[in-house]
Amino acid sequence: MTTDPIADMLTRIRNGVRAKHARVDLPSSKLKVEIARILKDEGYLTNFKVVDEKGKKTLRVFLRYTPDRRGVITDLQRVSRPGSRRYVGKTAIRPVVGGMGISIVSTPRGLMTGQAARKEGVGGEMLCEVW
Repeated sequence: MTTDPIADMLTRIRNGVRAKHARVDLPSSKLKVEIARILKDEGYLTNFKVVDEKGKKTLRVFLRYTPDRRGVITDLQRVSRPGSRRYVGKTAIRPVVGGMGISIVSTPRGLMTGQAARKEGVGGEMLCEVW
């Protein structure tokens, strides 16, 4: 059992991209589905779906690649960890890799990208950065 399911999700996606897999399967939760939705909306994933295998819900994430077979996701980094939470105000949310990446923030209004949180004027827990 993992103590940090979000870090486990990011690691599985990172390893899948580096191994050039078409898809990655991982245990499902509402938070992971929302992270996958944001990654799909921002163009980092092709698609995702929740499947029921042997009575357990599994999140199936389909990875996206460029035509020359390079991963769209260069790297993923967990920012706020269970042992060291990182909360940011609306003014402390900075662009990732000069605006080429996104940050995912857990706000009182739900999960959203750092850019959307700045526009909404809310802060929260900085979960991860993707570029």
